[in-house]
Amino acid sequence: MVAASGIAPPRAAAALPSARARGAHRVGFLRSHSQVAAAAAAKLRCCASANDDGVVEPAAPKPRPPRVAGMGSKLIGCGLAVPSLTISNDDLSKVVETSDEWIATRTGIRSRRVLSGDETLGGLAVLAAQRALEMAQVRPEDVDLVLFCTSTPDDLFGAAGQVLAELGCSTKALGFDITAACSGFIIGLITATQFIKGGGDYQNVLVVGADALSQYVDWTDRGTCILFGDAAGAVLVQACSTEEDGLLGFCAQSDGNGQKHLHCSGSNAKSILSKTNGVPGFPPKKGTFSCIEMNGKEVFRFAVRCVPQSIEKALEEAGLPASSIDWLLLHQANQRIIDAAATRLSIPSEKVISNLANYGNTSAASIPLALDEAVRGGKVKRGDIIAASGFGAGLTWGSAIVKWG
Repeated sequence: MVAASGIAPPRAAAALPSARARGAHRVGFLRSHSQVAAAAAAKLRCCASANDDGVVEPAAPKPRPPRVAGMGSKLIGCGLAVPSLTISNDDLSKVVETSDEWIATRTGIRSRRVLSGDETLGGLAVLAAQRALEMAQVRPEDVDLVLFCTSTPDDLFGAAGQVLAELGCSTKALGFDITAACSGFIIGLITATQFIKGGGDYQNVLVVGADALSQYVDWTDRGTCILFGDAAGAVLVQACSTEEDGLLGFCAQSDGNGQKHLHCSGSNAKSILSKTNGVPGFPPKKGTFSCIEMNGKEVFRFAVRCVPQSIEKALEEAGLPASSIDWLLLHQANQRIIDAAATRLSIPSEKVISNLANYGNTSAASIPLALDEAVRGGKVKRGDIIAASGFGAGLTWGSAIVKWG
């Protein structure tokens, strides 16, 4: 298990935009070899809650460490896009043996959106990004970096470049994909701020989370097909002074030993060619992917253990107590997981953001999707502190303490 937590250390604050020297100190993500070895030996056990009764004790506030590299970063715009087709639980009951009551009781989901017709994931991503830019009042040509967080791109070689082009961004801008499944958006958010803080010419960074897991679901398996939906969400992260910094602390981790509990593995179909010319094992078989496979009980246990602890670590990095949280925004996987994490963190239900009932699990899109609805609905206001956490396949998980606006 390799952990990365990060507060970028400072130098004296400089007025924008002159502080963007490429030679600025960069902050690494990896710990020492001995720390990595000790963490790997612990595996998921290191995620166990602090007390035997399962309650995670709040982190004692401590002075926030000074920063070194570059400048701060803040979230100033968000947007979402969802497919037009809605599939209700009643609709699913006509496909598999299930019911609205059975699904809602176990997951909290009532309906989900699914791509149909000529809709594409890339199209949703572009629309969500456009809406984020409009809210932020930033022109596409002023975007310096696009991070496309997805496990289901339209192009296996990456789709960020297409998003850049369709938005009308400059060819001087950089774009690349991030694959971390349901943790993808949080990893993208951390990556965005590291580009800004680490020096270089990055003022405006678009972080887009989008997935179309409906394409990889076994629609005869009621254990998984009821969970997932398609969507896209985006935020605009902008460079700012250190005094305005909006990413207050974070924690990100992974453990490949848990991959067996949640995966969509590659598989081989028939041979690409009919003639092999007598060469054994040649040509290779055509690559494809199996349907999503999940051990729901193990994923649930993993999430309710690791998510509260991850948020506590991010709070500790930020030097903030849990009582400072205005909103808890978790990956929208299962309402039971959301409720359990909130209980362990002693966060009341009225401070929990959830739109799971209407969209299901949209993977990397779920956090920006819920954030956009909360901002546009008037819940989240400028200056509010949000504890956000993503978790899922890999296994990966990560948390970020952010200030909106």
